Amino acid sequence: MDVHRCRFVPYPPSAINALAFSHSSSPKTSSRGPSTLRLAIGRANGDIEIWNPLRGAWHQESTFPGGKDRSIEGLVWTHDPEEKDKTGANVPGRLRLFSIGYSSVVTEWDLGNGTPLRHASGNYGDLWCIATQPRQQMTQKKDDNTVNGSTEDVAQYQSLAVGCADGSIVLLSTADGDLKFERTLTRPAKKKARVLSIAWQSKYIVVTGHADSTIRVFDIRNGQQVRSMSLGAGPQGGPKEILVWSIKCLVDGTIVSGDSTGTVSFWDGKHYSPLQRIMSHKADILELAVSRDGGSVFSGGMDRRTILYRRSAGTRPGEKRRWVEVAHQRFHSHDVKAMAIFEAKRFSVMASGGLDTAPIIVPVQEYGKEHHRTLPCLPQHPPVRSAPRKRLLLSWWDREISLWRIATSLQTLVESNEYEDPSHSPTRRLVAKVLIQGEESITCADILRDGSLLVVSTLSTVKVFRLKTKSDSTIGLRKIELPSELRNIGAKIVQWSPDGRWLLAVTSDDKIRAMRAFGCDDSKKAPRFLPQTVDFKRLPRKTLRPDHLHGSLGSYDRSIARVAFSADSRILAVGDLSGHIDTWVLEGHEDMMQDPPIIRPNDNSISSSSSSSTDSSDESDRSDEEGHPILVYAQHWKRNLTAHLIPKLASAPLIMSFRPTSSTSPLPKALTNGYGHLHPTRHNPYPHSRDLPSGEDRLFIVTAEHQFHEINVLAGRISDWSRRNPTSILPNEFNSIKERAMGCVWDVAPSSLTNLSRQRIWLYGNTWLWMFDLAQDLPRSHHNKDDSDEPHIGELDKKSKLRKRKREEESRKRELVLSMDHDDDASSGALRKERDTGAGSRIAPHETTTGVGRKMRKTTGAKGEDVRFVKLGRDLSDESGSEDEDEEDSEDQALMRLRRGEVVTMVNRDGADTVEGAKSQREELRKGPPYWGTFKYRPILGIVPIGEAEGDEDNEAITGTDGERTGVRRAVEVALVERPMFEVDLPGRYYGDQEWSEKKDTDVRL
Repeated sequence: MDVHRCRFVPYPPSAINALAFSHSSSPKTSSRGPSTLRLAIGRANGDIEIWNPLRGAWHQESTFPGGKDRSIEGLVWTHDPEEKDKTGANVPGRLRLFSIGYSSVVTEWDLGNGTPLRHASGNYGDLWCIATQPRQQMTQKKDDNTVNGSTEDVAQYQSLAVGCADGSIVLLSTADGDLKFERTLTRPAKKKARVLSIAWQSKYIVVTGHADSTIRVFDIRNGQQVRSMSLGAGPQGGPKEILVWSIKCLVDGTIVSGDSTGTVSFWDGKHYSPLQRIMSHKADILELAVSRDGGSVFSGGMDRRTILYRRSAGTRPGEKRRWVEVAHQRFHSHDVKAMAIFEAKRFSVMASGGLDTAPIIVPVQEYGKEHHRTLPCLPQHPPVRSAPRKRLLLSWWDREISLWRIATSLQTLVESNEYEDPSHSPTRRLVAKVLIQGEESITCADILRDGSLLVVSTLSTVKVFRLKTKSDSTIGLRKIELPSELRNIGAKIVQWSPDGRWLLAVTSDDKIRAMRAFGCDDSKKAPRFLPQTVDFKRLPRKTLRPDHLHGSLGSYDRSIARVAFSADSRILAVGDLSGHIDTWVLEGHEDMMQDPPIIRPNDNSISSSSSSSTDSSDESDRSDEEGHPILVYAQHWKRNLTAHLIPKLASAPLIMSFRPTSSTSPLPKALTNGYGHLHPTRHNPYPHSRDLPSGEDRLFIVTAEHQFHEINVLAGRISDWSRRNPTSILPNEFNSIKERAMGCVWDVAPSSLTNLSRQRIWLYGNTWLWMFDLAQDLPRSHHNKDDSDEPHIGELDKKSKLRKRKREEESRKRELVLSMDHDDDASSGALRKERDTGAGSRIAPHETTTGVGRKMRKTTGAKGEDVRFVKLGRDLSDESGSEDEDEEDSEDQALMRLRRGEVVTMVNRDGADTVEGAKSQREELRKGPPYWGTFKYRPILGIVPIGEAEGDEDNEAITGTDGERTGVRRAVEVALVERPMFEVDLPGRYYGDQEWSEKKDTDVRL
């Protein structure tokens, strides 16, 4: 595969301003947290990202796009109480998400659509902070109208408290699924000290931090101020006022504050008196986070340090426990602006973010025993596309689109005798740049393979442009007017079919619509679209058992995440966040002699297959479709008959892609002379062809848990390759990858050119690139082998078996030494994956930097002139291995092949190969490795194919077993877009003590 490393694509990541978990920490939750647990990340460009922790996998499920001059400054979740439906059954309460920005508006978001649901504003200043009232259990209210004095449940909705720039504090009610103004706690004083932070100490007590060196306590029952606590004057030579940037309350009522002097202050929750102050930061403390039990406090600020505080036990009887700084570390490279904590029985993490744009996941309960983890700052749905035939690279961000032309590779120019001085021919060129009008950000874009049409979508509109190359090699764009029915259809996903005849759009409310384009081959006339759309309706799915304790996300799980067309554009597949897959097929052959479809009265679209919530309406719509199908040029979209047989995935699909066709025969062309047109008769007034697609129907899927599935869509079953290669035998190196997959590129060799077919798929994530050859079976991993069923092999002598057994015993001893300091789960043989608490992997005992010392000083010599430190828990014996290590590895590989039923001939003891062995090795070399991976590209924004040679140019010769030329194949050429953080322009940061060398290097670089 030829790789063009592209670092010129503009995509500036945005700073993180707010973080919020959907649930509060509770010891009653399940071991890995509830299934509805989500993390919301608010960025400075107005985007809101929804992450699913997924038992430590951390999958970015969706992004709510922002807009021009929009910013997310605060995020909170609420959990409505249970309600009863018409039948009297309990309905789980909804989880609701609210945000604030640089305005006086509080916005509630529709989780299912990703759009604002409602707003609340009033006659008060800009909002600076927001907090949610603690959730209470349902109370019992006595009914006086009943004789026996029965009680009924009273729902307790959570109120929102917001702090304003004019010093006022406003309460908003979320009762009855609405968002309304409730009351104002305090009016702005003459000084109008803005409210910088706010927190709830209890159900009725609100604590606020102000910009005038004070902390105030209010009672919402009477709206009176309970107490005012002063932090004193500012430091000498600095501002007179101290800014209280963060306020938090512990479970015992203790108030914790972080201010602009870098001081963490602890206040008594009953008498509101100061308890302790710790000046731990060199600059402003911007955010605090507290643990579930109130025993740990984290602080982060402008000096980039994250500091952990814990209570120390008193050394004397009766001595009070005091807070001490336990550890500090620079997880971030810039200011830390937001923190959030969630803890369950076996899931305990703190998420933090700031100006360096990357979320950091830090363990709480196992701090110092587990690594932290950095989540990708780039979008997990790559914002890049390509037109391989014209070597065009498309990228977008916010409201801007860039189109680049990638030059032919140097190796190809040399082979084609067209090489010139590379200094006169740039490797890329910006040929077009478009700024979309309006204030909404771009949700998706796509370009045809031949580079003739470009489609761009926002949540309110879809625009199509025609591309034409000018005389100066730049590209001009001309907008194509769409029909009125299509002009105002916003979409979150748009995609062209491979043949360019269908434009698919998924709206924000997850409606699937396809638009039929025609006239794309005429270079003189602009392409046109039929005024009608084809609507695809998904099968009704049964939801999982409702979680009454942890709430419901509504229709969020049914949000469409991925779409895919087959290579012949006659199969469509969509997948949602719940793991359901819906498929449709295009019946018949295209006949351009047929008239465009006619819409019946009261119909606004061409329904491919209606599916309502009730069985009766579903059957009536299906019978109407079969009896009176509406054709589009003799073709008709219908639901795949075996769609209900496709199994539900365990998690959301990250990658959905059909295998490209490996046949060299051309695809069937449209009928232009009317041949094959079916005429209506008395017995068949609506004739249409029922020919189903005959091309490649295998759909390759990678889920959020990195499970591989390949499905024969038309048969509704798992493919043979997927049955032979379950997820359990994936390589250990691939299973250890933390970052989730983002996309794929296919490398398929036509089977008619060589007797050894090549079906390679290149998967990539934020920091990795991995290849799997689907034409081969994966070798079984070493840890999956079962020695109990080992067959007898004459070539394996007793000496090699003894060496292998000895090595296994040494390995067990080494593992026992490393696990001496692990917890009870480790001693019972639990897997490492299960021991993690949601952040990174576990730290080896001899690498731990906290807790009991992990090093021993060893002194040699009479006077102690030779002193060195030796790590404990490390095997100090010779680890070089036996001299026959390579021979043993080859024998293990031979044993693995015998277990799979493959014919293997061992190497003779004198070093000579048998004839069968030499032949097997040659075939193995020709096939290539079944998988391969690298980590040298990072961070990856996206990978797209670039360049399609016509004829035999730029092709690689393939020879058969006898050395004769059997055909040609072209190596895959891709553009790998990288966006390293050191090239991103970030604002200046604070430099503390002992950072002068780093500061000097940065100044020189700037």
